[in-house]
Amino acid sequence: MILAVLGAVAFMAQLDFFIVNLALAGIGASFPGSSGAGLSWVLSAYAIVFAAVLVPAGRFADLYGRRRVLLAGVAVFSAASAVAAAAPSLGLLVGARAVQAIGAAMVVPTSLGLLYPSFPREQHTLVVGIWAGVAAVAASVGPPLGGLLVSVSWRWIFVINLPIGVATILAGRLILPEVRERAGTRLPDVASIVSLLGATSLIILGTSEGSQWGWDRPRTILAFAGGAALGGVALQRTLKAAAPIIEPKLFRSRPFTAATMALFSYFIGFAIFLLGSALFMQNVWHFSALRAGLSLAPAPVTSIAFAVSAGPIQRRLGRTVPAVTGTTVMAIAAGYWLLRVGAQPAYWSEMLPGLVLMGVSGGLSQAPMFAAASTLDPDRATTGSAVLNMSRQIGSALGVALLVATTAAAAGVSGYDRAWVIQLAAGLTAAASLLALRHDSN
Repeated sequence: MILAVLGAVAFMAQLDFFIVNLALAGIGASFPGSSGAGLSWVLSAYAIVFAAVLVPAGRFADLYGRRRVLLAGVAVFSAASAVAAAAPSLGLLVGARAVQAIGAAMVVPTSLGLLYPSFPREQHTLVVGIWAGVAAVAASVGPPLGGLLVSVSWRWIFVINLPIGVATILAGRLILPEVRERAGTRLPDVASIVSLLGATSLIILGTSEGSQWGWDRPRTILAFAGGAALGGVALQRTLKAAAPIIEPKLFRSRPFTAATMALFSYFIGFAIFLLGSALFMQNVWHFSALRAGLSLAPAPVTSIAFAVSAGPIQRRLGRTVPAVTGTTVMAIAAGYWLLRVGAQPAYWSEMLPGLVLMGVSGGLSQAPMFAAASTLDPDRATTGSAVLNMSRQIGSALGVALLVATTAAAAGVSGYDRAWVIQLAAGLTAAASLLALRHDSN
């Protein structure tokens, strides 16, 4: 029952990052006069705030109670979803998306942090595999579900969150345990929190908006320069502060360090796959949004089959082998599309095999990478999960930005070919990170 509740809230929070991709045209039609740059903030506001708030939210959950922070996050997310569903203007919708992201950042790492103390250590890989599988399915099912709901109204992509939110709050109050650090633990360093928030926000801002602003424009350069400067401050506080928001001892775990690096690379490619596949079928093959979304369904179906087997697979092969195999399979999928996909629609022979491979990739690789948080001290599980999710989120934002840049630079299939080259490189880089820092026992 605990796993069901935590899986449900993680699914809800992850779904909203990807489900909106297919709704922008419908949102634009509802708000005449909206510019492409204005509409892009429906996606960017969520990405920026979610990535920035993840680690502080995770750290405060460890301090003040994981269940308390999780249920508060679900309430915030649900209320913001209601506002987004009824939004009479684009500005209010963007604001609601930013508040949604705060709630999601309170939920995602905390849901994983609550799993560990609820199950014996020998079951951690199994339950984290299911949790990661749910997250992978939420990401993959976003376009199909989004296409289905948008065919009715884009507002339904937010309405769907409300019954899930209410049900999980009621169930969570009855079922979930409360876990927190011992009383008297020092609060995190304020400068560490502020610099990390600023660095993450500016880097995601520059990445998300660079294609709209122009990569060589002053505000794009300033965003990256400011992010780098604040990142330097955050690193200095991490190394020198008495109680930094990200503690250096987290990275004494080689599996955790490897997973942090690999998730960043992997989700560059995964974001290109998710958004790029849907856009390719719409823009090049001229599928409808609904047809393109439903055509992606084999990926989440395959992912589920492998994710639920994560425990037995790891007991037999260790953590590194399935993770390296899964990240390498993503590169193989990209290579297949590079060689096979053309301008004329041929879904069954050209697109489908790659989608099945991506389902295998997500199901095999994500569970062992997220399970790396279990190698940390129990009272740092939520903070560690937040760091892993932040790495994933920054990678996803960069992947979307690279997809937009490559498809804008070249028309038709050639633009997507360039994106698939990046996806291939991202998969191989993730595999190399995992191998370079592999744990001896794996």
